[in-house]
Amino acid sequence: MTGNGDAIHIVGYRELIRGLRRVDSELPKLLRKATNDAAQIVVDEAVPLVPRLTGAASKSVRVASTQRAARVKAGGKKVPYFGFLEFGGSVGPKKTSKRPFIREGRYLWPAIIRRREDIIREMEKAVRQVSEGAGLGVD
Repeated sequence: MTGNGDAIHIVGYRELIRGLRRVDSELPKLLRKATNDAAQIVVDEAVPLVPRLTGAASKSVRVASTQRAARVKAGGKKVPYFGFLEFGGSVGPKKTSKRPFIREGRYLWPAIIRRREDIIREMEKAVRQVSEGAGLGVD
C-alpha cells in the first residue's frame, strides 16, 4: 500500500480482486464494503467542518465506490457550489462572491491528510481479513 501524493493506492489490488473472485464471487463485495468503510473515515472527519446554512453542502459529502476504487464525493446537482466552499474563488453575477483560493482545500483534502494513517490501517486490516477469510496468504 502506498500513501504518496493525494491518493492512497493498494499495490496489487486488481490482482487481489481477481484472486478473490476465483475463490468466491462474493468476496470482492466484502472488499468493496471495506474500502467504503475506509473512505467513510474521511467523510466523518470532513462533514463537521463544512459550513452549514441549510445543511445541503454537508449532506452532499458521501462515499462513492466501484469495484476498483472508493472515493469521497461532495456537491452535485443540488449543491453545485461545493467546489467554491472547498477551494474558494469567485462566483456569482460578475464574480461578486469571493472567497480566498486555497489549493489544498478546506475540508476534504485536509481530512484525508489528517486521517491518512487511519485510512491505510483500515485498508490493510480489511485486505488481510477478507484474504485470510478466503484462505489466501497476505504479505
